[in-house]
Amino acid sequence: MFFLELCLLAVGLAMDAFAVSVTDGMCMKQFRFRQPAIIALTFGVFQAVMPVIGFWCGMFFYDVIQSVDHWIGFVLLAFLGGKMIYAALQPDPAGESCPAGNGLTVKQLLLQGVATSIDALAVGITLSAVNADILVSALTIGGITALCCFPAVFIGRRFGTILNDKAEILGGCILIGIGIKILVSHLSGM
Repeated sequence: MFFLELCLLAVGLAMDAFAVSVTDGMCMKQFRFRQPAIIALTFGVFQAVMPVIGFWCGMFFYDVIQSVDHWIGFVLLAFLGGKMIYAALQPDPAGESCPAGNGLTVKQLLLQGVATSIDALAVGITLSAVNADILVSALTIGGITALCCFPAVFIGRRFGTILNDKAEILGGCILIGIGIKILVSHLSGM
């Protein structure tokens, strides 16, 4: 996997964390400047650790899936991307956009970290199928996620929900595009 593809994959994975970070910023009643760093670090760590777990699970089963690895990568990325687009197009019921209420607790932040990184776990399986360097991949995914989430909290504080859905749609399209590229490159022998 080329570094540009890896960066695009990381941006796609980061979009749901970006959207949640925007919502977190929007919901903060008392804003402290260390909060965006804590949120960004939490999402970055979860997005870095989950692909490693998925990678090792994929390596364990690699002999079984080797002949269909490109199809698995395509299906997983297309499903995750489609799910992100579908979720972004659904109306937000009243009150659900601010789950933090008066403040974001550690438990809520950890739950958000897990929820937004489940797709990174599935991508880790794809990374094992294409024999990616998991250390570089995990650090890139985690770093780009943190870099996206830090300003997202400020954006949420300033602009509210304007960018929330658009970020998830963009992320979904990127994941689907990478899945198609993996499939086409394997089927064409590139």
